[in-house]
Amino acid sequence: MKIPATQSTRVLVVGDVMLDRYWFGDVSRISPEAPVPVVKVERMEERPGGAANVARNCAALGAKTSLLSVVGADDAGRSLMRLMSDSGIAASLHEDAQLSTTVKLRVLGRQQQLLRIDFENSPDHEVLKAKLAEYAQLLPNVDVVILSDYGKGGLAHIGEMIRMARAAGKAVLVDPKGDDYARYAGATLLTPNRSELREVVGRWKDEVDLTNRAQALREELGLTGLLVTRSEEGMTLFTDQGPTHEAAQAREVYDVSGAGDTVIATLAVMLGSGSDMAAAMQLANKAAGVVVAKLGTATCTLDELKAAV
Repeated sequence: MKIPATQSTRVLVVGDVMLDRYWFGDVSRISPEAPVPVVKVERMEERPGGAANVARNCAALGAKTSLLSVVGADDAGRSLMRLMSDSGIAASLHEDAQLSTTVKLRVLGRQQQLLRIDFENSPDHEVLKAKLAEYAQLLPNVDVVILSDYGKGGLAHIGEMIRMARAAGKAVLVDPKGDDYARYAGATLLTPNRSELREVVGRWKDEVDLTNRAQALREELGLTGLLVTRSEEGMTLFTDQGPTHEAAQAREVYDVSGAGDTVIATLAVMLGSGSDMAAAMQLANKAAGVVVAKLGTATCTLDELKAAV
């Protein structure tokens, strides 16, 4: 399994960004007010989430990474800008005064997640329209595009974005959301997880049934590849050549949050660096094995991937 040179690969990530906040503390008693644990918060951490985590994963693998998204004119938006800058990512984060940047706050006691609180609303149309014009300007200078859809409204024009990228000869990878996959028609590669695919094609009885349903969806949407991440069952790539399967990496799973971000980032960087889809999937599987052993949204660096391979 060979890792291609990634240093000159240029990736553009577009999609819904969010800020992951972690409050770590100690739990030593139950509240007298209600039967809930009392967490004495000892430290706080902020990490990029959503499309921002995808971009951070691309940068960790050595690619030149750009990010295009919308944030609120708020503290969380400014934190994301700073985190992207610290990771060496060229981020264009449009500010929308009517928008609150999506924040996911996780409270952890003794390294166990006790509670998650989400703060979010959707961007208005005008900000998204401005993003489309900038997207057209960025396209000529990248090798591969990732559209990271978290269903937060940041990809209202995704069909148009796929058409523009394909017309410019760029590979387009999409992390999908919801049950309307028609809007992803014409993408190069779609990366749903097992439950997301089930929402669209229904339940399958066995591997043959899964292959038939996946291939029918791939052909209907005009995709080159459909990659299904299947948790403990590994991942399967469906192309014209048929299915290719990778078993899950046998290791202790600490936290699966953000593993899908690592998978699509690794696929994009490796495809942009000259790997074929099957080889890119093998490397994405290795990278996912690295991040699930870490707490919270995390990255797999190029050195960690080399060690895993």
